[in-house]
Amino acid sequence: MIGVPDRPRLGELLVRAGTLSQAQIDDALEAQKASGEHLGRCLVQLGYLSEEAMLEGLATQLGLERVELGRVEPPAVAVEALPLEFVRRHRIVPIDLRDGTLHVATSIPLEDETREDVRLLTGFEVIEALATDRAIAEKIAECYAITVERLVEDMMGPGGVRDAENENLHDIEVMASEPTVVNLVNVIISTAMKERASDIHLVPFENALELRYRIDGVLREMSPPPKHLHAALVSRLKIMANMNIAERYLPQDGHIQITHAGHRVDIRVGTMPTLYGESVVMRLLEKGDNVQTLEELGLDPERTAVLLQLVEKPHGILLATGPTGSGKTTTLYSVLHAIYSPEKKILTLEDPVEYELPGVAQIPVRPQRNFTFASGLRAILRQDPDVIMVGEIRDGETAEIAIRAALTGHLVFSTLHTNDSAGAVTRLIDMGVEPFLIGSSLEGVIAQRLVRRICSGCKEETALSEDTRASLKTFGVDAGPGPFHHGKGCDDCRGTGYRGRVALFELLLMTPALRELVLSRASSAKIKAEARGSMVTLQEDGLRCARSGVTTVDEVLRVVLRESFES
Repeated sequence: MIGVPDRPRLGELLVRAGTLSQAQIDDALEAQKASGEHLGRCLVQLGYLSEEAMLEGLATQLGLERVELGRVEPPAVAVEALPLEFVRRHRIVPIDLRDGTLHVATSIPLEDETREDVRLLTGFEVIEALATDRAIAEKIAECYAITVERLVEDMMGPGGVRDAENENLHDIEVMASEPTVVNLVNVIISTAMKERASDIHLVPFENALELRYRIDGVLREMSPPPKHLHAALVSRLKIMANMNIAERYLPQDGHIQITHAGHRVDIRVGTMPTLYGESVVMRLLEKGDNVQTLEELGLDPERTAVLLQLVEKPHGILLATGPTGSGKTTTLYSVLHAIYSPEKKILTLEDPVEYELPGVAQIPVRPQRNFTFASGLRAILRQDPDVIMVGEIRDGETAEIAIRAALTGHLVFSTLHTNDSAGAVTRLIDMGVEPFLIGSSLEGVIAQRLVRRICSGCKEETALSEDTRASLKTFGVDAGPGPFHHGKGCDDCRGTGYRGRVALFELLLMTPALRELVLSRASSAKIKAEARGSMVTLQEDGLRCARSGVTTVDEVLRVVLRESFES
């Protein structure tokens, strides 16, 4: 009887394919002897191979399938077949159960002993498929309803105090790679994604850590991790973001890229030293090409038509203004998407690239390599663009280059931090830009804010309280008879009455009269007063949204009315 030839080993396969050298395989084999880990994991830990490439090699070697766990919804009968402690210990997740066979996902091939344990536990045969460690951790958390609270409980000892002495985790680097810490970081991030959070805040205090998610623009406190894990959690995040874990006394910035539920997510990580250790803030940016239209963002059809007519001009500059996180870049993306055609060359200069736009060349700035908005803008002007988007005008040099580009035949979009549309002019003058350049190039300014949208699952009609009407009168506003709406709170909105956000817009179009005011260095108050006859202000747009049942009067008070009164 002729024997079946053995499959080539993973190392041999990678060397034969030219992916790795024999010396690199030998290094990994040495690391494997010390750690007892699978060779593939050792190659990834040494940085010789990405996890994706390692899984491709294993799939070829063993004839196993790859599975995208973000697109898989395991049936309850499969999840119930294996207990949580078992799947966490062996880093596998059940994904299907049919015809007496349990299908599981794993990042390394199951050992014979593990496969036999699964058979004994379930009574089923086992078929395995390959997925990344992160995808498996996220799917375990999703299927077994693992929360930060549950993980923290598991990590604490009797009476709520964790037995740290027996852990021998004195070295922070070692602690940061412990499965408990890795899993906790994964759950913090995946929970934030499920909650639709835009930011994660991890802040240390003397005796506690504070974990908060920014959801629909408002920070919400979550159950925090134990204080003694602070250094390990920060180190884990720094490792993921390719930051210097030894530097604890200077601010640092980094970047993590993950896949969640089949979508690519970019995470901007920033650390800041505080009195009790490093504070961490993570900004979550979900990548995709589903750019919303201006109407979907909240701009009414009449002003949408005016804006699109404005940006059909062959040259000039359009600014979007507002505070950080008010949706300025998203609005400019919508405008770019609306005017795109193969006849136009559109270039963007961004920090970072937040969404991917089909047909648009997007360029990230790299300040650490001296590739700034100003230097990048000079360079892309030599790329024969028709339309340019500059992520942000931060200084006078960038402002002057952008305006001169608008004067030399380019259509330029950019963002600026001001309270309202009229403030953009005085902000540019403060940066040192000459008024005649602004008056000649500026075509329009969009100011915007984001307000929370009433949850559609629990929306109901309501009367305005006397306190709300009194607050409105303080700002000189009469809300009128209504009707008005609010959300009474449900499971979909976690009892807040709000789900999602909508933008409020103020669109200022430059006229001959306004250009004269710019040339005379008029104040923003005078510019706004001149524009009021033809402009819907942020406050008026907010009340329009409240009267139409999109948001609440209280939300308009919180976001734009009090702000305009204080400014």
